[in-house]
Amino acid sequence: MNEYVIETENLTKTFGKTTVVNNINLKVKKSEIFGFLGPNGSGKSTTIRMLCGILSPSSGSGKVLGFDIIKEPEKIKLNIGYMTQKFSLYEDMTTEENLEFFGRVYGLDYEKRKKRKEEIITMLGLESRKNSISGTFSGGWKQRLALACALIHNPPLLFLDEPTGGVDPVSRRQFWEILYMLGDMNVTSLVTTHYMDEAERCHTLGFIHTGSLIEYGKPQEIINKKTKDYLLEIECTPLMKSLKILQENSLVKSVSLHRDGLHAIVIEVEETRKKILEMLEKNEIKVTSCKEVHPSLEDIFVSLTNNKGF
Repeated sequence: MNEYVIETENLTKTFGKTTVVNNINLKVKKSEIFGFLGPNGSGKSTTIRMLCGILSPSSGSGKVLGFDIIKEPEKIKLNIGYMTQKFSLYEDMTTEENLEFFGRVYGLDYEKRKKRKEEIITMLGLESRKNSISGTFSGGWKQRLALACALIHNPPLLFLDEPTGGVDPVSRRQFWEILYMLGDMNVTSLVTTHYMDEAERCHTLGFIHTGSLIEYGKPQEIINKKTKDYLLEIECTPLMKSLKILQENSLVKSVSLHRDGLHAIVIEVEETRKKILEMLEKNEIKVTSCKEVHPSLEDIFVSLTNNKGF
């Protein structure tokens, strides 16, 4: 069997004269969690719609679970699960009623629906919410129920579009534990997220920007590959004044806010560090610390998006 559940070749989508997705080449392995990252408007959602068989590409080709995205879109839709950030289930129905409804939508007969509902409720820990109205659930429980409905027909591939947006940290962590558990059951997940701690949990990442896939690989491989420059972590006050000064300085390739300080990408460390300190102090900026640090995935994401540094 093919080890890839998603394969695309030069996948492209244009609307009029605007190219939204430009020659995307993806390969997603069976059972892995693939993180699809990019800023808003980068082409993520359009790519996913093509992979789900909802949109036809303008050019290029692709296969999902062995089905051609142009010739067999209906077969793709029947064999994937899809979950969005926005809760889209029936809020006046119970957990079991929602699962029953989606089981019918996917054409499961009575015996299969009954068995699958029991399996899903147990697997996702929904026993205590089985007969509760879903509209009364917290964000974390709604998220879990939405995932349950996406899994009711036992799909081998899940598309999860920012599934943890607005969910508390504990529920987010539990959700990712479930994704790893599903991976052990040979379920592949393609996830979009803006949380870099979640991106680091993915097996493979793809960065899309202005419609093009600009980076692809394992999280640590991407960090190692993109760190040709250096990163200074600067703790200083006032912060916004410091940011503006460094943005206008030719010694700094890129600078961004980071927690209570700044992250500045530079070509050389020691001499640049001295000059930055002199410049900030000259402008009456109080500097608590200025040291070299190893870039995080968030730093890489920002630099790729801004086309500056690393």
